[in-house]
Amino acid sequence: MHDTTLLQLIEDDIAPTHELLDLLQKEAVALHGRDMPVLEQILARKQSLIVLLEQQGQRRNHVLTSLGLSADRAGVQVVAAQSPNGELIMQQLDVLTQLMDACQKVNETNGRIIQMQQNATANQIRILNGGDSPSLYDSRGATSPMAKPRALSQV
Repeated sequence: MHDTTLLQLIEDDIAPTHELLDLLQKEAVALHGRDMPVLEQILARKQSLIVLLEQQGQRRNHVLTSLGLSADRAGVQVVAAQSPNGELIMQQLDVLTQLMDACQKVNETNGRIIQMQQNATANQIRILNGGDSPSLYDSRGATSPMAKPRALSQV
């Protein structure tokens, strides 16, 4: 009984996790293009998928802990070892694990993209405000001192 419930919970997570992976890949493209409307749509859908996956994870954990098992792969292996569906349970768990790992890798890449864009934007703002910028040349070919910050309207 618990083995089929656990199998169903694992299988129910595969489709949303696959959708999350697709969204994360689309997010990377939108981040490169700084397409804010698309990013807002992606974020809204990502949040709902994450909530769904967290709820499903809690259900799986509850099934395992109610059997006195650890809520991790080892606990699933114990259930699988006692089930006629054991091989299928482990196969589906492997599929889900691979999808989750792929999501994590794409999410880390997206985080680096965001960080690079934040650094570039901060650098641009610093240049516009007149601080810590590379040496610029004035009309006479000499480097212009940019010691004091200027208002953006004076740049």
